[in-house]
Amino acid sequence: MNKKIVTSVSTLLILGVFLILNSCTNTAKKTIYASDIIPFFDHWKLILGDGSNAGVANNFENKDFFYTANDGNSDWIVFKTPNGGDTHGTSNNTRTELAQTKKWYPKTANDKLTATLKVMNVSTTGDARVAASYSVVVGQIHSADGHENEPLKIFYKKFPSHTKGSVFWHYEINTEGDDNSGRWDYSTAVWGNNFSVVGKEENTYPEEPKDGIALGEEFSYEIEVKDGIMNLKFMSKGHETKSFTKNLIESEYATTTDIPQQTQELFVPIGQDGVERKVAYTGEGCFFKLGAYNQTNGKSPTVNKNWCSGAETHGGDIKKQYEDGNYAEVWFQKASITVSETSVSNQGYFTKND
Repeated sequence: MNKKIVTSVSTLLILGVFLILNSCTNTAKKTIYASDIIPFFDHWKLILGDGSNAGVANNFENKDFFYTANDGNSDWIVFKTPNGGDTHGTSNNTRTELAQTKKWYPKTANDKLTATLKVMNVSTTGDARVAASYSVVVGQIHSADGHENEPLKIFYKKFPSHTKGSVFWHYEINTEGDDNSGRWDYSTAVWGNNFSVVGKEENTYPEEPKDGIALGEEFSYEIEVKDGIMNLKFMSKGHETKSFTKNLIESEYATTTDIPQQTQELFVPIGQDGVERKVAYTGEGCFFKLGAYNQTNGKSPTVNKNWCSGAETHGGDIKKQYEDGNYAEVWFQKASITVSETSVSNQGYFTKND
């Protein structure tokens, strides 16, 4: 009788241990997806660093480009993309980036994007004289129509020997006429320098910005477009909050005399000297983008001294690029999107560019 009781107790103990272990195993295997951290993926399609369109990224991960990580305090979404590889559309640069599935028109817009992020890596190689070297775009407004230009790009850039990097934003003109080769960007500093501050030699860097943002340091942005006006707000603990306003439906750059000095020095010498439509982005469908759009590439600076970095790409070998720091990596913790009732499908953009 006692032997039966002991056997029964032993069986129950073994069963209990098995259930506990099995429970722990199941818990350990649970994947935290990006859509668990920021549940807004119904509004986006995800472009990966190999140029492919992964579609709506609910319950999705890709260990090379898009996954989640915990920094010891909270979960983050990781966007990672190499210097060189297959690209999406006509771009020279790789990206792991969300692109909005709807487009809206600036004149009637009431649309907003917010994000909290930290840049974890930018390319360790590139030509310091090239303005795009060592930088990544972490948020955009993109036109789906016309020349498909970009009324907003938010950059982070850090030179290799520096601790602090710069955050700045660009407005790209919506070039008048059918020829878009004369388009150019105007860059505005948020913290640190703007796009135009470069090194005097290939491996010589300018002075480090005193009010810059370090790798791994959090900052936030808010982009709101309403009734033709773009309002920007940038925030980071320990840094001054900065706000900017830009009219997207009336151009500041409609004549050659309107071309600013920054453009005269940076873009005009390489033939990018266009003027903008008087109505700027009026009548064109625009949409938000968010993620890591790597601005450092392997093309020779002789092609374009502002956009071609001459960085290491190991012939497109992603593993080798990741091993020696030739990639961009951006972590997002929070984000939100507000989409106006007047927005329409953006499928035409994806059909053209996928």
